[in-house]
Amino acid sequence: MIRLEAALDKENILVAYSAAGHAGTGPRGEDIVCAAVSTLSRTLVRALSCTEGIKIQAEAPERGVFSAVINYTENAKQFLQGAGTFLLEGLKSIEEEYPACCKLTIKKAKKSG
Repeated sequence: MIRLEAALDKENILVAYSAAGHAGTGPRGEDIVCAAVSTLSRTLVRALSCTEGIKIQAEAPERGVFSAVINYTENAKQFLQGAGTFLLEGLKSIEEEYPACCKLTIKKAKKSG
């Protein structure tokens, strides 16, 4: 089971995302669910890391574990909102198609400071 968690701020902007686990729908390197989640996660990092006004700190310390924390400026909010929506809709689609392999939880981010 892949456990996915997304945190949204008070404006419903994605500020954190994590994925952990394995779907188990195929051999290592050939699992379609893991590949789909990995592709969405990597695309998020690539898109956000080259966008002015967005700082993303992402890590994948081992296979099957990924986390990201995102900070943004007002000028980058609209882009991040679109990227976050794209990610979450993609993950929801995977969860709907493979409910035994993938669980998405969306929560409100805790206020810092």
